[in-house]
Amino acid sequence: MPAKTAPGRRVCDPPRTRCSATAAGHRRAVQLLIAFLVCVAIFTARADARLPNFVLIFADDLGYGDLGCYGSKNPTPNLDRMAREGVRFTQFYVPQAVCSASRAALLTGCYPNRVSIQGALPPRSKVALNHNEITIPELLKTRGYKSAIYGKWHLGDNPEYLPPTQGFEDYFGLPYSNDMWPFHPSGTQRTNYPLLPLIKGTNVFDLMPDQTQLTTLYTQHAVDFIRANKDRPFFLYVPHSMPHVPLHISKKYRGKSGQGTYGDTIMEIDWSVGEILKALKKHKLEENTLVIFTSDNGPWLTYGNHAGSAGPLREGKATVFEGGLREPCIMRWPGKIPADRVCNDLAVTFDLYATFAKLAGAELPKDRIIDSKDIWPLIAGLPGAKTPHDVFYYYWAQHLQAIRSGKWKLHFVHSYPHPDPLGKDGTPGKLPNRQIGPALFDLESDPGERNDVYAQHPDIVKRLEELAEKAREDLGDTNRVGKNVRPAADVRL
Repeated sequence: MPAKTAPGRRVCDPPRTRCSATAAGHRRAVQLLIAFLVCVAIFTARADARLPNFVLIFADDLGYGDLGCYGSKNPTPNLDRMAREGVRFTQFYVPQAVCSASRAALLTGCYPNRVSIQGALPPRSKVALNHNEITIPELLKTRGYKSAIYGKWHLGDNPEYLPPTQGFEDYFGLPYSNDMWPFHPSGTQRTNYPLLPLIKGTNVFDLMPDQTQLTTLYTQHAVDFIRANKDRPFFLYVPHSMPHVPLHISKKYRGKSGQGTYGDTIMEIDWSVGEILKALKKHKLEENTLVIFTSDNGPWLTYGNHAGSAGPLREGKATVFEGGLREPCIMRWPGKIPADRVCNDLAVTFDLYATFAKLAGAELPKDRIIDSKDIWPLIAGLPGAKTPHDVFYYYWAQHLQAIRSGKWKLHFVHSYPHPDPLGKDGTPGKLPNRQIGPALFDLESDPGERNDVYAQHPDIVKRLEELAEKAREDLGDTNRVGKNVRPAADVRL
């Protein structure tokens, strides 16, 4: 009879000795070790290639001259440290010097005129940011980002148009400006304004909240969001309600700046920046996070000592002078942005749209015009980097009031508000209109727009006028509809 074999063994198999079993075990151990090392290598590669985080801190009505690193006496140690450890821009612009228009441009990568958002939308606004627009959080979501906004929204207060419907997973803040409540800083009762709501998600969290706690609450939410999302890419947008009037400061900073109520407000915003930076460091995210600080427009000068400073620049909010649209801007990313740099090239808030897309590997929309340009070469200080903008348009509402190309800025005839006299202690002054134009300024030698050289440079004036006509054809002008303008949402429909 043939010899019996063990189950699962072939007759030709040699008998399994203790030595062969040991060798097999060693081979298995080596295979497991190799598999482990491969996994470690893959994990390390993925960690090194992890998509960057973006933190955008957006002040409200902050002036070009309000930070220590821009020449102010306001104590801003955290922002000054950001500037030392990153890059500070001297020609960073918003495309309109007012709340809603500025924010629409930031989040859509377009001139606000292109997306038909003008001015500062009131409570119960019948206009909102159209859902057809692709916002930064919606763009980044295609790459797996989680996004949150803690602060002022101001792009439509109807629940169907609040941040959770525009790409943000989390929202806590005011739906519009903090002065849009029954008691306006002017001292008059605005009975047409409802009670001021503090919103969480799309629901009212509180009515007539204690505004002295807003900066603290926004900061706490931001820090918690960083902790909760430390292991995935995120976009954190912190649009502070301050230093828009009425100014409110918590007890911890009231009277501490030595620069009055406005200085205290700036000091508390600087504290908020510091807390966010600490959270990034605590969770070892500093070297994978681009942090940006800037503002929606220049100072609301009519409020006097409760307003900021445009520094050497002319005028402020609600004008197309440099003091209205040129903002302080600081960016920090250790290991990616060289420390202690100053960038003197023109860049615009809406450029963050294309820049974030580039860094995150997201594809820009191809079915519409996007005005945003990738400014990473400027941010990183790459050799030969220069502004990607040959021309920049200065609109107020639908009126093209000025245009810039290179160092030259041409004002067309327009009126503008100039505070006289100034207000004091939270009460606004008067805002009589003045008029300018046509006027030409060399912003390289005259950033304060004091010396009109219109008569001396007719060739430059002609070239700028030709560029302006292209803008009017594209985006429109007073009593003229641009051919590439998209509609805002009509909330009544």
